[in-house]
Formats: sequence, structure tokens, C-alpha cells
Amino acid sequence: MRVRVRYFAALREAVGAPEEALDLPAGATVAQARALLAERQPALAALLPACAVAVNRGYAPADAPLSEGAELAFIPPLGGG
Repeated sequence: MRVRVRYFAALREAVGAPEEALDLPAGATVAQARALLAERQPALAALLPACAVAVNRGYAPADAPLSEGAELAFIPPLGGG
């Protein structure tokens, strides 16, 4: 199945693009997608564990299943004070 991965802030800078398509096996979870992305893009490996994840614009846990055409967004923590 194919999902659309969106990146924000530091993730976008690390990847050099705002989004990409990712092919996953049927029934893959958010955690499996995160692991594959970290493997494919080493610049993301240190950043992804701290990110919140949204699937189809709603926050999702690591064990959430993905479906064909889903939008998977990784949202880094906000800094400030």
C-alpha cells in the first residue's frame, strides 16, 4: 500500500522536501512506517522518536494501522519559552 508522508520544521529540512510517498506492506502500523523511514533516511533517525504522529489529521499511537492512501504526518516538538 502507498501512504503520503508529510514533514514539518526540522524534519522537512533534514529530508529536503515537505512530503514523500512511502510504500508499505498491507496492515503496516505507524511504528513500522517510522522504522522504515529512519532506515531509508538516516538524517531522520534521531528526529523521529521525539515526534508526534498524525494519521489523516488526527493524532495516532505507534500501533495505529495505516491504510492505502493515508496521510501520515510527523510533527516535531515545539521549542520556546
